[in-house]
Amino acid sequence: MNKIEYNRQRILKLIERLEELYPEAHCTLSFKNTFELLICTQLSAQSTDARVNIVTPALFKRFPRPQDFAEADVEEIEKLIAPVGIYKNKARNIKNCSIMLCEKYAGEVPDTMEALVALPGTGRKTANLVLGEAFGKPAYIVDTHTGRLCRRIGLTESDDPVKIEQDLRKVFPPEKDTGGISLGLCHRFVHHGRVCCKARNPLCQSCGIRDLCDWNNT
Repeated sequence: MNKIEYNRQRILKLIERLEELYPEAHCTLSFKNTFELLICTQLSAQSTDARVNIVTPALFKRFPRPQDFAEADVEEIEKLIAPVGIYKNKARNIKNCSIMLCEKYAGEVPDTMEALVALPGTGRKTANLVLGEAFGKPAYIVDTHTGRLCRRIGLTESDDPVKIEQDLRKVFPPEKDTGGISLGLCHRFVHHGRVCCKARNPLCQSCGIRDLCDWNNT
């Protein structure tokens, strides 16, 4: 059995096991529509979902539509999002992203990876989350937790989020990914990384997937 086939069988077991361990795992950003999800995810870069959820109610009350952000003064956006960090870059990206949405997509968020990553402030992590949460498409959200777990488990040897995503797609191809399976797996990776497979002092003895992990078995 080659490495890809071995990992293909292992990831199916991981999906089942993690669903049992964390049935309620989900996106922890608060949003009401696809546009809000896009902006929330941009804001979450180098911040926490909890902090983003604090600032977005006032932000979206003031600017509920892409058109409102497109016409806004950057300085006003900055003031509303300052607690999330690197707010000057984020404010500029949000305004420019909104301008592009209005000019190119009539204010609607596009549903392809190519179109999403072309939006200012939108990388593959943000695009994957939007594709999975809003459009139900295959989506691998590779943050620090997902990357760490994938390396420890043995699903990848890379530190590069794009390469990790590619490795995951090899072992669990999009045609088999229905009903948000990959999105749910990534949410559960994140949750498991926070509560058990920590960067320092991972709780291997109490880990519910330790028998499927290379790191634990070396």
